[in-house]
Amino acid sequence: MLARGEILAVRQASVSLSGRSILKDIDFALEMGEFCGLIGSNGSGKTTLLRTILGFVAPSSGSVSFDGGSKSASVGYVPQKFSLDPYMPIRARDLVALGLDGNRLGLPLPSRGRWQKVDEMLEAVEATPFADQRIGSLSGGQQQRVLIAHALVRRPRLLLLDEPLANLDMRSVAGIVALLRRLSREFQITVLLSAHDMNPLLSVMDRVVYLAHGRAASGTTDAVVRTDVLSQLYGYHIDVVRVHGRVLVVAAEAEGDALAAIERDPVHVAQIP
Repeated sequence: MLARGEILAVRQASVSLSGRSILKDIDFALEMGEFCGLIGSNGSGKTTLLRTILGFVAPSSGSVSFDGGSKSASVGYVPQKFSLDPYMPIRARDLVALGLDGNRLGLPLPSRGRWQKVDEMLEAVEATPFADQRIGSLSGGQQQRVLIAHALVRRPRLLLLDEPLANLDMRSVAGIVALLRRLSREFQITVLLSAHDMNPLLSVMDRVVYLAHGRAASGTTDAVVRTDVLSQLYGYHIDVVRVHGRVLVVAAEAEGDALAAIERDPVHVAQIP
């Protein structure tokens, strides 16, 4: 059940797939306008949790609740993998328009209001200059902006993004993070963004959900990203090291090697598997 002000509540949710436990007793809630990082290494269960929230995977126990009771009208989603023939003649604005009526059968009828919504969202994500280019010809950062516009064109209250920063250069990562923070504030959208590296999100996260071995710790970054909390989550001793404004999470015996790596490369981030 949702408390006042909550957009999403995941309560003691567990998920098993093919007889294998993937998530166990995941419990957190997000309020309107919050920016939350879903942090964990590959295989920690981030995508499964997002798919459970979306209703693609049913929890074996526990519950997922939305403000208003319906996820279809209140949740936007940017998937981790998006593949499209680079020569397919679909423009950026056409992809955004599919966010309005892509779930309906048949061809959409021409509508001035429909294209006005598309243009407004393209402008909101700063994609107007390349709105008429083929989506396959755009850079990774440009494609992410279009995908975000596609997910937001129906003005959902919750936006889920699965590894949107993967395979982007540092400049594009910074641009996408700043864009999402601005959209969250302007439209009062709650953002849940999965990533394996929390550092690009440190300045914008209101909350973190940290996944390891199918379990989660949630709260503010200062409350969660601590040696005692993460050691309990992983089941063995973890050190949290802060260097040059970045956070390094390492197994205790690897701390010396990790610090040496950071001294060689200040942007290096090592996370335990």
